[in-house]
Amino acid sequence: MMLFLATFVVLLYVPLSTSIPIEKTFNNCLSLHSKTPNQFPSAIYTSTNTSYTSILESTAQNLRYLLPSVPKPVFIFTPFHDSQVQAAVICAKQHGIHMRVRSGGHDYEGLSFVSLFERPFMILDLVKLRKINVDIPHNTAWIQSGATIGEVYYRISEKSAVHGFPAGLCTSLGIGGHITGGAYGSMMRKYGLGVDNVVDARIVDVNGKILDRKQMGEELFWAIRGGGGGNFGVILWWKIKLVPVPQTVTVFTVTKSLEQGGNKLLHRWQQVAPNINENLFIRVIIQPGNSTVPGQRTVTTSYNAQFLGEANKLLRVMKHSFPELGLTRKDCLETSWIKSVLYIAGYPNGTPPEVLLQGKPTSKAYFKAKSDFVRQVIPETDLNSLWKIFLQEDGPLMIWNPYGGMMSRVAESATPFPHRKGTLYKIQYLTGWIDGEKNMAKHMRWMRKFYAFMTPYASKYPRENYVNYRDLDIGMNKKNSTSISLASSWGYRYFKGNFNRLVMVKTEVDPSNFFRHEQSIPPLPIGK
Repeated sequence: MMLFLATFVVLLYVPLSTSIPIEKTFNNCLSLHSKTPNQFPSAIYTSTNTSYTSILESTAQNLRYLLPSVPKPVFIFTPFHDSQVQAAVICAKQHGIHMRVRSGGHDYEGLSFVSLFERPFMILDLVKLRKINVDIPHNTAWIQSGATIGEVYYRISEKSAVHGFPAGLCTSLGIGGHITGGAYGSMMRKYGLGVDNVVDARIVDVNGKILDRKQMGEELFWAIRGGGGGNFGVILWWKIKLVPVPQTVTVFTVTKSLEQGGNKLLHRWQQVAPNINENLFIRVIIQPGNSTVPGQRTVTTSYNAQFLGEANKLLRVMKHSFPELGLTRKDCLETSWIKSVLYIAGYPNGTPPEVLLQGKPTSKAYFKAKSDFVRQVIPETDLNSLWKIFLQEDGPLMIWNPYGGMMSRVAESATPFPHRKGTLYKIQYLTGWIDGEKNMAKHMRWMRKFYAFMTPYASKYPRENYVNYRDLDIGMNKKNSTSISLASSWGYRYFKGNFNRLVMVKTEVDPSNFFRHEQSIPPLPIGK
């Protein structure tokens, strides 16, 4: 016992400036604190490991944050067990190693695997923690944070054809970070967000303790369900409530160009989509297309939909509420819920559901994204001016996602996600390119110009943004910053009035601001 304590004291005070590599110091500490110390050597990857680059890049979506000029972690730790996550938090805190936590890597500004200001830093990658325990009799499932939402969907469907979960449309999303931001999807108008259907969780706090809902208390449980990732601890597990889905689900995609009356149709969609039958989710995917005039581009609007029911009932709903789209029976595909997930995610018809078990993202790109929440219909005449700027870019994309239904019946303060009643739809703006850094500045300028143009049509006071589409253009915390005024530049956009409550929770559970990143929730300064 005395020998153990002596060793612990020596390790605790080894300064990072010594010749001992950081990962060795970290590994030695892990061995003292873990229940499975023999597994650690193979779970730590440095730049000298042949697997380092492939692991770093494995789930990263945005190639802007994999460029050689972007800071890289000193090492990546991929735990096999909950206790190893506990040990990692304890050891990183003891030895002053800044930690970034990654569950899926979809974060648009790379905050789960890049630290723009702090050195040294490590990645705690939860990729090996992906168990899914589905309990159909109790309509629940316990899910580890490293699982993808596609894996969750598959495991639910494996047990039942009439159960589902209302979360993301992109199936390679890591469930850990996805739910921390809200988790919207094609069933949100019927059942709300993923966070609205979470009933318990397990989190490693700043002291390395594992807490469930009862132990963490209702304030922290409230905060982690939509308050953004990397703020309060490391989510190990989510317990979700399953929702009923019908045996038959209908999907369709109808595309109209500007020459085919796209402007008038999109104007009408803004009025219809948030108010239509809540079993129906019709999003609009907007991108350039070939015009009927040779050598010119036009804009195409693709109405991509999921209806929780049979095609005949869908046609009746559309005839009554949205006849302008001209939907016909041949446009409709009746399928199962799990296959509708594949359809909405963009997989070709006939793709087997087992593709969801691949886990990793299927594509990467250089891109910049932004978001808006719209509360008033954009006039039809104003859409023409929008297209002129839209077509100035090489690879622009917008996705308009309708709200209404259940989203209007959940109070803004029920979870940190506040974009509820009064929201007609959310816009996701994207521009992508393939030539790396060469023309990056040009694409970024266009995105900022287009976003500025959309100001009159977006929500106001604040102009609301979606936290899972993080945007470092709207301000970020500098190294070790706890400035409430600085953080409020983005905090109120993501969370509205809930930002103040999140700050209070942060101050209570992580006053030293161990869990932090460029847009993390700051604690109040000590003494305030």
